[in-house]
Amino acid sequence: MATVAQTSRYGDPWTREELILTFDLYCRIPFQKTKASNPEVQRLATLLGRTPASVARKLGNFGAFDPVLRAARITGLVHTGKLDRKIWEEFHGDWSALVWEASKLRRSFEERRGEPPVLRRPSGPSETFRMSKQRIHQTFFREAVMSSYDETCCVTGLRIRECLIASHIVPWSIDEEHRADPTNGLCLSSTFDRLFDAGLITISADLRVRVAEVILRPKTPKTKELVGKYNGKPMIVPKRFMPSAERLQWHRSNVFKG
Repeated sequence: MATVAQTSRYGDPWTREELILTFDLYCRIPFQKTKASNPEVQRLATLLGRTPASVARKLGNFGAFDPVLRAARITGLVHTGKLDRKIWEEFHGDWSALVWEASKLRRSFEERRGEPPVLRRPSGPSETFRMSKQRIHQTFFREAVMSSYDETCCVTGLRIRECLIASHIVPWSIDEEHRADPTNGLCLSSTFDRLFDAGLITISADLRVRVAEVILRPKTPKTKELVGKYNGKPMIVPKRFMPSAERLQWHRSNVFKG
């Protein structure tokens, strides 16, 4: 691992470790907020001993590789480096490795800068370690999914953060390998999260909301008015991390009560 100096590194070449932490942040915040004025960007810059502007440029470099941004005709910065692409290719898709590696690096940088680590290595038994690792993955998943959907329920358009859930399409208890994968997620209001988990709504292959017949033929008209009206409507697609077609198919085949 490269040595982390406590002094300014503004003009030094970027290291693999710095780029991993920067890519981790790239996944957690909306692309439109990858700016030097963002407090999250400023905090990472302080940790790395670099300027917020230089961190913002690296975030923009990662945007140049993003296929979802490209499809939306949004381009990142074009002057990328070979190591930038290498980090993207190594970790884009291997989310568990990214989350765990970034958490260890963040502790290392904090300790070498003389700061108290935000995340400390568990000192208890293996179960404590497992629970700590689980929380780290859950935090990354929530932040990545929420930022991808711009903190908006993909069914209703609700934009109250406190009411939103980063929902796993395939529960991580069934597929732990993808527990941190933002393409295995949807941003849903708490009510529609419960409906999704119960198989009363799903998302079709053409990214439209499907509502179960039991909801469309309710005993009370209010149920159809509040839920059934979304049947057939296109979901609000994310600006990054499109939901996996394979996992949506799994939900339709194994959970949906259509």
